[in-house]
Amino acid sequence: MNITDKRIDGGKAFDWGRTSEDYAKYRDIYPEEFYKRIIEKGLCVSGQRVLDLGTGTGVLPRNMYRFGADWTGTDISAEQIEQAKLLSQGMDIDYFAMPAEGIDFPENSFDVITACQCFWYFDHQALMPKLRAMLKPGGILLVLYMAWLPYEDRIAGASEKLVLKYNPSWSGGGETIHPIGIPECYGRDFELVSHEEFPLMVHFTREGWNGRMKACRGVGASLPENEINSWEKEHLSLLDRIAPEEFDVIHYGAIAVLRSRKS
Repeated sequence: MNITDKRIDGGKAFDWGRTSEDYAKYRDIYPEEFYKRIIEKGLCVSGQRVLDLGTGTGVLPRNMYRFGADWTGTDISAEQIEQAKLLSQGMDIDYFAMPAEGIDFPENSFDVITACQCFWYFDHQALMPKLRAMLKPGGILLVLYMAWLPYEDRIAGASEKLVLKYNPSWSGGGETIHPIGIPECYGRDFELVSHEEFPLMVHFTREGWNGRMKACRGVGASLPENEINSWEKEHLSLLDRIAPEEFDVIHYGAIAVLRSRKS
């Protein structure tokens, strides 16, 4: 399903379904510290019902399933949801292919709603009232993010420049450490309880980093196949020159915790 949004990549179309297999293989990369920080807040644990928006291949539900929460995941891409189901075999997780703005679960269904790597894609004026309704009184909206830091990491910076060579309109680069932006419309019905930003080291092989970059919006989800192949050939050559077989890439993680004001 092609998505176009003038706020993202200058309105250039992208489709996560085109990169679902690479996404499933190469983007399950959050280090244990990332999940630990969520658990330390008492979120996504046993006794809680959790809805994961923009679940992709189910990375968050699959990796946090061990902590005992009852998970449901939704994503706009049917291909992503199919990968999530394949990777979640043996786990009792419900997945649905639907846009976030189209969700229609009953009121007071969830203790926690999560949005990881996807919050900026949503139409918040349409979505926010639904989130408030679906959360139980005092329920939590948990917004999560992780990104490489191209100005601090040589390999990440070089890979990012190559993405921009093939896709100059890609707006996913140039990250620096900063809090997650929360649209003003949430201020009436949600209280920002806390936010934190922290450095993370994420381990890769050359193959893993190439796959992770190929599965990004600026390459696999938007370029034509011949350009993806040319990009990958050039990227692998680049990694042969500048990267050891295994290496860490400097990232940062960010978490924002919002509590529903519904009483």
